[in-house]
Amino acid sequence: MHQSQTLSRRRLIACWILGPVYAAFGVVHLLATQAFLPIMPPWVPAPVLVIQLTGLAEIAGGLGLLVPRLRPWAGLGLAAYAIGVYPANLHHAFGGIDVPGLPGGLWYHIPRLALQPVLVWLALWAGGWRFGKQAAARP
Repeated sequence: MHQSQTLSRRRLIACWILGPVYAAFGVVHLLATQAFLPIMPPWVPAPVLVIQLTGLAEIAGGLGLLVPRLRPWAGLGLAAYAIGVYPANLHHAFGGIDVPGLPGGLWYHIPRLALQPVLVWLALWAGGWRFGKQAAARP
C-alpha cells in the first residue's frame, strides 16, 4: 500500500473514532448541562448557554468528521472547541472543584490537560489539515 493511502486510511479511522465520540460527548453536554456548571470559570457569561453551545459544537464537529466534504471544517471547529474549553478544564483542575461522577486530583487533571493540545492536533489531522513538509508540498 502506498504511503499516502496508508495515511488516508489512518485519517479515516481517526474520523470514525473521533466523530462518534465527540458527538456522544456533545449529547452528554445537552442532557447533563447542570453537571458541567461547577467547572465553568466565573467570568464565562451565560454558562448554561455556553455549555449547550459546546454540546452542539461537539455534535456538529463529530458528525462533520463523518462527511468527507465537511471534514476540514469539522476538524478546524473541533480544534477550536478544544482550545475554547481549555479554561474550563484549567478551572476544574486547579479550582478545587469536585464534580460527582468525575475523578479528582492531579493524577486525573494533569494528563487531561497535557492531552488537550494532542486533541487539537488530532482534530486538525483527522480533518485533513497538513503539517510540516506535507503542507509545503501541497499544490
